[in-house]
Amino acid sequence: QVQLVESGGGLVQAGGSLRLSCAASGRTFSAYTMGWFRQAPGAEREFVAASSWIGGRTSYRTSYTDSVRGRFTISRDNAKSTLYLQMDSLKPEDTAVYYCAAATRGAASYDAWGQGTQVTVSS
Repeated sequence: QVQLVESGGGLVQAGGSLRLSCAASGRTFSAYTMGWFRQAPGAEREFVAASSWIGGRTSYRTSYTDSVRGRFTISRDNAKSTLYLQMDSLKPEDTAVYYCAAATRGAASYDAWGQGTQVTVSS
């Protein structure tokens, strides 16, 4: 079972930036589809961004939910088994607990989750 540990959350003013990190214990990190999700108090968990293989396994495809596209950037360092989320131009609406997730048994669904890191954006 893959273990994921998020870090990098904190308090920032609107317009500021944070970089979240997700350290993975898996032995085949490079093969996993990886994603970031977030959950605000009283709300359902929502998709934020993902990194997955393009056909041929020559590069990764990235995807984003509309509300963060152009402001957030997902990236990964396979040598370090680490996933990142660079968050720029933060808005109060981005306040949530952010979770790292991995699809370790194919890309059908995410089956491994971290414990989350709090991001709070003040206005």
